[in-house]
Amino acid sequence: MEQRLSRGRHGDRDDRDHSGGAGMSGLSGKRVLLIIGGGIAAYKSLDLIRRLRERGAAVTPVMTGSAAEFVTPLAVGALSAAKVFSDLFDREDEHDVGHIRLAREADAILVAPATANLMARAANGLADDLATAILLAARAPILMAPAMNPAMWNHAATRRNHATLIADGVRFVGPNAGEMAEAGEAGTGRMAEPTEIADALEAMLDVGPKPLAGRRVVVTSGPTHEPIDPVRYIANRSSGRQGHAIAAALAELGAEVTLVSGPVTLPDPAGVAVAHVETAREMLGAVEAALPADAAIFVAAVADWRAEAETARKIKKTGGGPPALALTENPDILATIGHAPNRPKLVVGFAAETDDLLANAHGKLARKGADAIVANDVSAGTGVMGGSANTVHIVTAAGVEAWPKMDKTEVARRLAAWVADRLTGAAA
Repeated sequence: MEQRLSRGRHGDRDDRDHSGGAGMSGLSGKRVLLIIGGGIAAYKSLDLIRRLRERGAAVTPVMTGSAAEFVTPLAVGALSAAKVFSDLFDREDEHDVGHIRLAREADAILVAPATANLMARAANGLADDLATAILLAARAPILMAPAMNPAMWNHAATRRNHATLIADGVRFVGPNAGEMAEAGEAGTGRMAEPTEIADALEAMLDVGPKPLAGRRVVVTSGPTHEPIDPVRYIANRSSGRQGHAIAAALAELGAEVTLVSGPVTLPDPAGVAVAHVETAREMLGAVEAALPADAAIFVAAVADWRAEAETARKIKKTGGGPPALALTENPDILATIGHAPNRPKLVVGFAAETDDLLANAHGKLARKGADAIVANDVSAGTGVMGGSANTVHIVTAAGVEAWPKMDKTEVARRLAAWVADRLTGAAA
């Protein structure tokens, strides 16, 4: 199958906490239009305004009607040192078509919190209040920080709206996993923290630190499909979310990323060269073509076996029992690259296990020539396969680093930071 190489237009952004120093003035002179949605997380917008102003941004706040039920315009105006806009039909503000002016004067538009309702209206092009009219008229890049109950975030309608907004070029930071405002509720739906959002905004505007500038990284993602006949194939379960998020996070840190993707329904990440493949052999060929590289991150769920011979016609049921299916082993992409003469400096594999997680990961570490194995439990009860959250362990010769359960985008950002530390010598 011919590989298709494309460059993505959109994707998740880096939101690591650089608040310790680098990037503190990275938003200097930038005009940020902050749309505050009506959710309990609106209280975080007050700290967010302070963080943005600390980094040099001028913040113009827009509050939805519901937002004023959670935080007061007086507090928002005092912290932003700017007028708070809220009314699409305000005679004074709209004498010069104010919603268009607000949309056009901003260097970036930030929606925090982005509620399920606000995302739905934006995804469907509604403009029935000032906030949605601005979003519809916007030319500046848009960053949304979702916040809602996990059931709402995981609802099919919200997932469709999220995908639509990504396809339209909107960037996202979060939501994160954790405790909810509702007693006893936990899951993915918490708004990202203000420092994360400020970092993501810097990354979107390309003003944040780029520790991986000049480095080349190869990432694999998604499943492979191994054909049996023209309509059937062997595959592993994989949505590609984790691999695509890792590619996007690496790109945001300045890396030149080649993503080798099996068949997925996700959009190509921003700023990433993507080779679209179907089979394990095609994936290996695309990875080898992308070398030399400084690092290779193997996230794809590659099928271990393929049919020994693909039939040209559909295999029909004859009533005589299932046909014999001869299998042959696929190439082990991680082991091949891990032991290759032109091996990247850093090779990281993923281990999706249902039993003996750490023991199996340690075995793969040595056997496949990897520097690290990212081990995750994909048992049926974990919801990792196809879900938005993950719990991983970083297994190296030095030991095991256990990470808490996080949204897959946050796992990606932390792993990208981990890679950057090792490639730049910041970590021994």
